[in-house]
Amino acid sequence: MTPVSEKPPGFFLMAEQPAHAVGLYVPEAAQGVCNRRSLLIAGAGLITGSLLTPQVQAAGTAHHTTGQAITGQTLHAPAIIGKARPALPLVMLDPGHGGKDPGAIGYTGTYEKYVAEAAAIELRQQLLATGRYRVAMTRTSDHFVPLDGRVELAQQHGASLFISMHADALHNAGVRGASVYTHSHGASDSQTADLAKTENSADRYGGPLVQGASPEVQQILASLVTEEARRGSAHMASAVVATFQSRINLLPHPHRHAAFAVLKSAQIPSVLVEMGFMSNRMDEAALRQAGHRAMVAGAMCTAVNRYFTSAGVGLAG
Repeated sequence: MTPVSEKPPGFFLMAEQPAHAVGLYVPEAAQGVCNRRSLLIAGAGLITGSLLTPQVQAAGTAHHTTGQAITGQTLHAPAIIGKARPALPLVMLDPGHGGKDPGAIGYTGTYEKYVAEAAAIELRQQLLATGRYRVAMTRTSDHFVPLDGRVELAQQHGASLFISMHADALHNAGVRGASVYTHSHGASDSQTADLAKTENSADRYGGPLVQGASPEVQQILASLVTEEARRGSAHMASAVVATFQSRINLLPHPHRHAAFAVLKSAQIPSVLVEMGFMSNRMDEAALRQAGHRAMVAGAMCTAVNRYFTSAGVGLAG
């Protein structure tokens, strides 16, 4: 492993160098947390872009300032505002792993959980800059969030699209390139099956109170995913592949599928994006660079735009 002194200055994603040194890493919550709700609360850390519309915020302020001393006044029905602007669609970003779950660890000690968080923060900024979306994240600091808790957060907030971001590892260190995955009963290939098995085992870090579902239960959950959600997921995956092709190196047959637990939402189109593999030296080196992560986020932002503007996909949240 390369000594810290030989690594590029200012890079915060190394196993030997805590990320708090540059202001991103937040220490894990108290070790005594021992129930599922506490895990979810500690891991949620939702950051949203204008979750309340300006009209709602203004109405709340007016009520607070004028809702006193109304005795003796005639109360009228509220005015009906025509052609009110619908709420912007909510995109839920899910940085993989976190807290006690580091995810994959690269050759030089890069932790996947930090790469995923940094890339998701960059994508959030780019999406908000378009003015077309609200954005939330399943975690905004280094906390562990159970897999079904990530799906639950997206459902609770009425997300229109769920994007899980990863940079996992494979047994074959020669494999490199980005790829995108959607949910299905079976895996498209053995490599994807192994990847899904690794991802679905993340809840082992949560202890006995966070247990992964059995294969039988997973199959039942998969059957609950609606056809509409499947079509939306496939459409988003195609948009990711199309926008990555001219900018990011891709795996052969980059759109793949397997029974990923984090993609099991019945109503929300969901994809898992592998930005590259920490098991490959070139992918790891690229993902350590802020410029490369910004390029990946830019391609994903373009894919989100294509998804929402293409025929058959509405903009309502």
